[in-house]
Amino acid sequence: MKYSVVVPFHNEEENVTLLYARLKQVMEQVGDPFELVLVDDGSSDRTYKLMEEIAAVDSRVLVIKLCRNFGQTSALAAGFDNASGEFILAMDGDLQHDPNEIPNFIEKLEEGYDVVSGWRKQRIDNLLTRRIPSGCANWLLAKLSGVDIHDFGTTFKAYRREVIQNIPLYGEMHRFIPALASWQGASICEIPIRNLNRVRGKSHYGIGRTFSVFFDLLTIRFLLKYMSRPLHFFGGLGALGMMAGSIISAYLLGLKIMNPHLSVMRLHGPLFVIGAVLIVAGIQMLAIGLLGELQVRHYYSAQSRVPYTIDRLVRLRASHEPSILSDRE
Repeated sequence: MKYSVVVPFHNEEENVTLLYARLKQVMEQVGDPFELVLVDDGSSDRTYKLMEEIAAVDSRVLVIKLCRNFGQTSALAAGFDNASGEFILAMDGDLQHDPNEIPNFIEKLEEGYDVVSGWRKQRIDNLLTRRIPSGCANWLLAKLSGVDIHDFGTTFKAYRREVIQNIPLYGEMHRFIPALASWQGASICEIPIRNLNRVRGKSHYGIGRTFSVFFDLLTIRFLLKYMSRPLHFFGGLGALGMMAGSIISAYLLGLKIMNPHLSVMRLHGPLFVIGAVLIVAGIQMLAIGLLGELQVRHYYSAQSRVPYTIDRLVRLRASHEPSILSDRE
């Protein structure tokens, strides 16, 4: 299998069939073997039913049904883990990504890039609630990660299989895949894509989700620089705290030695407390760093875990009957 197209859906019954038809048409024109990996992220409408009907007539479609709504990152992770293509493309299921642009991604992959990221150069979202916060977040992330792209948030991206399957995905980490891939040495490029209006269904994005990105920026900065060596971060802070506290304590001790009748607590009580707190906090930060190092060692030695639970996998068999390949894996 050369190409896998992974599409997560959540309550998109109005878009599933149309997107499948467009994807099939584009991929058939590409001419190489492909599969469509459709992931139902705990939809409460007829999304999964329609996906199952599609899988019943097309053996190139793999349907993954998650037990509940785990979120977009986990749905993508489930699709990536079960995709079999040499190149993996990902896009949203709301028809705001144009399947006709897939050949542009494939062209860049064929040139040798490991990750090809879409860039919504002309955005049509709401200015105050989406475009301005997103622009600020993208600028900050580019500066923090050192990856010079304009749009980290879009799902419309393409990857080499060996790159994407070496990146752990959880929480809202799908938006930071280029930064994480760059940290692993992957080559990345960006191509402009069209930003289409949603015609059917209801958007799942809001201002609250936009604000959460800023908290994720702190996480990704720490992951990129200190993921495998947390003691360098917490130990550095701890050492600074202990050093400052020790200097204060030495100063107060010197005053007491020079003037034995001096009441340190009465004249320098706040300074004494600050010094003591800095020393204790420094020791605690060192302990946190050591615990972090133990967690990192456990992470690299323990069995891999996934942030989702699959209810079933559906793909057409040769007898043209849909089969449930796996149940509650």
